Amino acid sequence: MAEFPHHDRVRQSYDTVAEEYRRRIGDELARKPLDRALLRALLEQTDPGAPVADLGCGPGHVTGWLAAHGARPVGIDLSPAMVALARRDHPESEFREGDLLRLPAADGEFGAAVALYSVIHLEPAELRPAIAEIHRTLRPGGLLLLAFHLGTEVRHLTEWWDHRVEVDFHFLDLATVERLLTGFTVEARLERAPYPEEAETRRGYLLARREDDPPV
Repeated sequence: MAEFPHHDRVRQSYDTVAEEYRRRIGDELARKPLDRALLRALLEQTDPGAPVADLGCGPGHVTGWLAAHGARPVGIDLSPAMVALARRDHPESEFREGDLLRLPAADGEFGAAVALYSVIHLEPAELRPAIAEIHRTLRPGGLLLLAFHLGTEVRHLTEWWDHRVEVDFHFLDLATVERLLTGFTVEARLERAPYPEEAETRRGYLLARREDDPPV
C-alpha cells in the first residue's frame, strides 16, 4: 500500500486488534436500533439480488446482518486479518481486501453501499476521492449510507485494548461531508447521542442516492 503510506498504519493497527475487535464489536447491531432501521430502509429501496457493498466491513458483522435480511452483500476491508475473520464467521458472504481509494469492484457493480465508521480513517483531502470511488462502483439510483463521529477533532491512538497501534480517528462535520457528496442527492441526515455501550461521541448519518448518469 505504498501509494497511501498512512493506510499501512491503519491496516496494521486493525490486523493487531482484529480478534479483540470482533469479540467486543461483533454483536453491536443488536444494541443499535437506529442503525438497523437505516440498514432496513436501504435494503427496502435496493433491487432484489443486487450486490450491496459493506465498505470497511471489519469482521463482517454488518455484512452478516445484511445477508440474514435477504441481501447479497460484499464486504471489503483494508485489513487482511479482519477479512480472514469475516470469511471464517460469515462463509455465506463474499469478502475482498481493498482500500476505499481503490475499491476492488467494477464500475456500477453495487446496487447499494454502506460505509459505517470507515471514512473516519481517511485524511481530509481523501474524502472527496473516496466518495468518487464509491460513486464509481454504485449503479445509478443506488443508495449510500455513511456513518461517522461528529466533531472536528482527530484522536490519535497508540494503544487500543492493550495492543500497540498507530491510527487516527477523524471526527467529521455533517454539513462538510454532505458538500463532498458530488453526484449524490442526500435523502436523509441524522444525528444521535451515543448508546450506553458506545464511546461517548455524537454520531452522524447521511443517506444519499447516486444520481442518474447524464445522457450521452
